[in-house]
Amino acid sequence: MEKIIDIQHLNKSFGSNEVLKDINFSVNKGEVVSIIGSSGSGKSTLLRCINLLEKPSGGQIIYKGENILDDKHDIPTYRKNLGMVFQQFNLFNNHNVLSNCIVGQIKVLKRSKEEAENVAMKYLKTVGMDRYINAKPKQLSGGQKQRVAIARALSMEPDVMLFDEPTSALDPEMVGEVLKVMKELAESGLTMLIVTHEMEFAKEVSDRVVFMDKGVIAEEGNPEQIFNHPTQERTKEFLKRTLKV
Repeated sequence: MEKIIDIQHLNKSFGSNEVLKDINFSVNKGEVVSIIGSSGSGKSTLLRCINLLEKPSGGQIIYKGENILDDKHDIPTYRKNLGMVFQQFNLFNNHNVLSNCIVGQIKVLKRSKEEAENVAMKYLKTVGMDRYINAKPKQLSGGQKQRVAIARALSMEPDVMLFDEPTSALDPEMVGEVLKVMKELAESGLTMLIVTHEMEFAKEVSDRVVFMDKGVIAEEGNPEQIFNHPTQERTKEFLKRTLKV
């Protein structure tokens, strides 16, 4: 299998607080990997280190055979290969839906306005938001905003999509519409790395599940192993609390 991202001995500290400790794992092309764990276990920090919104304190992030933490590496070039969907949508409030999805393409990928619009429309259609191209974010529900944010990330046609708890800021009735879009993307063969607390979703769509606890990867395996036959006490406790079994 082709590794897209290979993380080796990754550490991250904020002052004396070590948030990530010796993290080793990889994401293969076409794979859907979910990261689960309690709040404060380091899940979001790991995602933010992968796309260099946080600078790791040590270790390597190998992308296509090169350590992107080397000084010589061009970070903007690396980052445009990663799509990022945040908890809080991060849309440009002064731009309409279509403009939100084309501005990055024009600035970063140097696409023409026409090409950018064609690509944006394709992905807005994918997430069911093509009817709303003239709406501003404030006119949209939380679920609609998040679907636009997904379309915006997809419009950059990245190698891998990173999702940082994409449903945690949504009202319960809107969670389903976003998970449905993500499920369809997973089935389309997109490479996805998802930090989520939606256990049923992780169980259903993941090729692999990574359980993090106190800054380390405590256990990883396929959904059947992690959810039905966890080997670590910490995993069992977490699932008992979360799944209420």
